[in-house]
Amino acid sequence: MAGFKSTERYIASRDLEVAVNAAVTLQRPLLVKGEPGTGKTVLAHEVAQSLGMPLIEWHIKSTTKAQQGLYEYDAVSRLRDGQLGDERVRDIGNYIVRGKLWDAFEAEKQVLVLIDEIDKADIEFPNDLLLELDRMQFFVYETRKTVAARHRPIVIITSNNEKELPDAFLRRCFFHYIRFPDRETMEKIVQTHYPDIRKDLAREALNVFFQVREVPGLKKKPATSELLDWLKLLMVEDLPPEALRANEKHVVIPPLHGALLKNEQDVHLFERLAFLARRGG
Repeated sequence: MAGFKSTERYIASRDLEVAVNAAVTLQRPLLVKGEPGTGKTVLAHEVAQSLGMPLIEWHIKSTTKAQQGLYEYDAVSRLRDGQLGDERVRDIGNYIVRGKLWDAFEAEKQVLVLIDEIDKADIEFPNDLLLELDRMQFFVYETRKTVAARHRPIVIITSNNEKELPDAFLRRCFFHYIRFPDRETMEKIVQTHYPDIRKDLAREALNVFFQVREVPGLKKKPATSELLDWLKLLMVEDLPPEALRANEKHVVIPPLHGALLKNEQDVHLFERLAFLARRGG
């Protein structure tokens, strides 16, 4: 099987390529961390496409339990059907709802499983999956049957570092932190998404973008996804590069800033900086 490399739509660092291929070789889950907007979730899509595998996505919420990834027993439906005299109640298997991992284990070919934003769940969530991810099987108590993986899936797990993950879980993963792209890499990313963008506009926009990220006190630094949204708006509005170049001497609030700044504290911070810049000008 060919290894993963950067694609036409996704620029991966050499370290990230090595991490993906190492996790595949070791048959361990790849745990990917990094600030929001750095392409962790998109990575799973690109790896699946690159390796020619179906993708099964399990997006984690604060209420998600590990058991839901395996299966759930719908006792309420069985009780209702029993009251109605439905013949289906004779087979308890009719009330077993398969989870994402069950689907992956019984797939006809090897698949890639994305467990997205694992740090959103309860702290016990990762530990509750340790055995299943290690042995690639689980026991269904209601039917007294074991579900074992036909083909060991590739597993990519993302985390935004909202809470620490248990050591026992970390030991079983291959870890990679996606560092924020440097200027050169970001230029490649922009060119990949917007090959027709004017070079002078892209240059000035990147100047402003990295300037914004360096402002001390920001609650939410704009990331790659915000930059791409902002560039799209600049192109649609056909703003001239001069409209951005005015920000060279002083940090002022950029045009269409709603794509870059995502909360009122950061907007107010830039408004104060703009006011101070005018007074000092």
